[in-house]
Amino acid sequence: MSAERLDDTETLPDEQTPEEAFENAYQKIRSDVEAEIIARILANPPEFMERVIVDLVVKMGYGGNRKDAGEAIGRSGDEGIDGIIKEDPLGLDIIYLQAKRYEGTVGRPDVQKFAGALQGQRAKKGIFITTSSFSREARDFATKIESKIILIDGPMLGRLMFDYGIGVSVSTAYELKRIDTDYFEES
Repeated sequence: MSAERLDDTETLPDEQTPEEAFENAYQKIRSDVEAEIIARILANPPEFMERVIVDLVVKMGYGGNRKDAGEAIGRSGDEGIDGIIKEDPLGLDIIYLQAKRYEGTVGRPDVQKFAGALQGQRAKKGIFITTSSFSREARDFATKIESKIILIDGPMLGRLMFDYGIGVSVSTAYELKRIDTDYFEES
């Protein structure tokens, strides 16, 4: 079958519309950048990831500005807390952060240790972020305890950093336009 010229709204079964091709190319580029974000975090020292997670949570709108909203505190003797962030600009509530720069799966014992560290601070909220993944047992445990612990795995970390502009910059921006049919209709 020869490819015949179709109008802009039709496609042959094995062809994509220009918009579909653009979207697929964008998703491929995005996926590659997100994977590179995680690779670059892994290539840096652990303290770097602790700063990244504070920057990300602040950029997501917690605590106001970076200067007084939160800090990376991970160090020897940090009692399982790598960072703190004010949940609101006034600091009425604090969210505790844990960062694990892993390549293997984070299991339930690590999440339990973080839950214990939260209890030691009399905290009710925490975010546990890893460059890898969480086991099913770890995810189940996080949903069954009194403290609210949000688990962010490597793929989600890459997506969030991409979406909030942490560690990335705009290379090129395209604006797709279509005809505004209302404009061309007679009143």
